[in-house]
Amino acid sequence: MEASLYIHVPFCAGTCDYCDFYSVPVKPGDKRTGSFIDAVSSRAEALLRDFAVTKVPTVYIGGGTPSVLGAEGTERLLAALGALLPPSDLPREWTVEANPESAGRPFLEACRMGGVTRLSLGVQTFHEPSRRAVGRTGRGSLVPGRLALAREIFGASFSADLLSGLPLQDEDTLRRDIDTLLEYEPGHVSLYSLTVAPGAPLEEKSRVPGFLPDADKADLLWITGRDMLAASGYEQYEVSNFARPGRRCAHNIRYWRMENWLGLGPAASGTVIDGGFPAAGRRFTGVSDLDAWLLPGNSGGPGDAVEFLDTPVLMKESLLMGFRYAEGPAGELFIKRFGLSVEEAVPQTVRKWRARGLLSGGLHKGDAPRLSAGGLLFLNPFLLDAFAELSAPRSGVS
Repeated sequence: MEASLYIHVPFCAGTCDYCDFYSVPVKPGDKRTGSFIDAVSSRAEALLRDFAVTKVPTVYIGGGTPSVLGAEGTERLLAALGALLPPSDLPREWTVEANPESAGRPFLEACRMGGVTRLSLGVQTFHEPSRRAVGRTGRGSLVPGRLALAREIFGASFSADLLSGLPLQDEDTLRRDIDTLLEYEPGHVSLYSLTVAPGAPLEEKSRVPGFLPDADKADLLWITGRDMLAASGYEQYEVSNFARPGRRCAHNIRYWRMENWLGLGPAASGTVIDGGFPAAGRRFTGVSDLDAWLLPGNSGGPGDAVEFLDTPVLMKESLLMGFRYAEGPAGELFIKRFGLSVEEAVPQTVRKWRARGLLSGGLHKGDAPRLSAGGLLFLNPFLLDAFAELSAPRSGVS
């Protein structure tokens, strides 16, 4: 079986107010980081063996903040994972996430020497008042130097994240953020609109009138950023992701195409699609508790929480993920799995959105329809229409 590999590093120097990913605070010398690396090293081999994985096209190490492992910990983790992969068939893309405050030269060089081909740097904003307002770790003044290092060591093979809709952010500050970032010529930029996750510290702060821009202003800010990136040669290839030619994230594309991936680490999830017809799948999710995950037996694979994806659920997820991608769902794969094309699965929805000028493609066998750049702004209403149609008796899906 071919499957990508995702490693969730749960450690962070601090938790930002908007974050709802599982993480635990860590300080230098925390012995749990070594225990985590040892556990990943031993369990990754079993995970690949248990699922009979013969090819790993991409590896993504995210979090949390993987860069808090430091150069030595990163070297150990990369060496352990690399030893499990055949030298003649190494992943074509290997990404590691980092935050500027912990992405100094030793860490970046350890990544490069360890086989990492792509760095993802969490910039978010250069605007210090906005950073402080959401509890962002590190100092904004540190970011330019770390971007320069990333450019020096990885060339254009690095990505940077930005946030729009932050407190105290207006069109001018967002434009300055983008202009400043593009001076370092990243090959890839992710522009996310700030969301208020239930239970995150930002939820309580957001109740203060005027703390966050209203929905209309937040939408306009994001559109401003999108248009700036497009004008600078970055193609929007997914709802929030923009890339120079040849710099798309291959690992994330596998998510959007609903191809197999395995997850390892606390709260990490993986999805495996069976080869039967009609297709179904399983999702494995690790326990969201580092200490519990480190106990023997919690491998991040079978034995953790398992969700069975029957054919109707898998079809919905294939549309949910596929229409995030600017090229639409994987048309031929959709037909292979479900015996009908996307347009045959939701013909009324396709006709409605095509008539509105927000959907194109899907006119030839194996060519799935896709939302336009304008249509991606209305992804959720489109999916509601598609799901309602799939749930109608006439869908014919077993």
